[in-house]
Amino acid sequence: MSTRTSRRLRATVALATLLAAVGVSAPAVPATAGPAAWAQVWSDEFNGPNGGGVDRNKWNFDIGNAQANGWGNNELQYYTDRTSNAATDGAGNLVITARRETHGQCWNGRACDYTSARLLTKGKFERAYGRFEARMKLPYGQGIWPAFWMLGNNFPGTRWPDCGEIDIMENIGREPTTVHGTIHGPGYSGAQGIGASKASPDGRPYSQNFHTFAIEWSPTDIKWFVDGQLFQRRTPADLGGRRWVFDHPFFMILNLAVGGNWPGNPDGSTVFPQRLTVDYVRVFEWR
Repeated sequence: MSTRTSRRLRATVALATLLAAVGVSAPAVPATAGPAAWAQVWSDEFNGPNGGGVDRNKWNFDIGNAQANGWGNNELQYYTDRTSNAATDGAGNLVITARRETHGQCWNGRACDYTSARLLTKGKFERAYGRFEARMKLPYGQGIWPAFWMLGNNFPGTRWPDCGEIDIMENIGREPTTVHGTIHGPGYSGAQGIGASKASPDGRPYSQNFHTFAIEWSPTDIKWFVDGQLFQRRTPADLGGRRWVFDHPFFMILNLAVGGNWPGNPDGSTVFPQRLTVDYVRVFEWR
């Protein structure tokens, strides 16, 4: 790398750090300067008006709760496509809001006590390999479960976990300074998923500031980052002979769940509404 390129890269990183510190969204920049670099191929910057709906050319919604015993986890929220649960805020963000309200029927046969939203790019944007990132401020509280993740686009024709799942970021409310990155596949799913956790880089709860959560995915490995800090790398060698199913296109999912097997259910300390605030979602390819 030339001296001039090195100086330019240091200046760009310094600017991005300063903007992040004051809560301003940094422009998309390649991770490496020079002939080869990350080039953006898809994004949603959520620049709609206050109370506006999401771009239906980019996102679908999952609706309901009864599917597979509360989305397979005994979750308690009813997912809707209402702007009261997912809307732009007029300040360049998507806000997914979990509310305590009776709506619809849950998997247990009773009315659901909470509503929220689950957005996905299935059928609209699906891709194998690249850098997938979102800048977000997380909600908090017992029983609150935000996630930014991916499923193989052969789902549901190929059942989970054989389709593959990549969890870019999951957080449960009782762990306010910890997020998790995990892969799930045949023989390593659910509690046996392969992953690692990352403490908040600034030491404060993830609900207090925006942070950038990302993976870089290639045919040979997947790497996880928080605010540019690498905290995990997984390869087929980590699977102990089990099948690596991360070799085909995946779609992205953003959701805010309430309750379920992993986070546990809300209790008297849980405050509603809770909000997952998303500054942007961006996807890059290596050129």
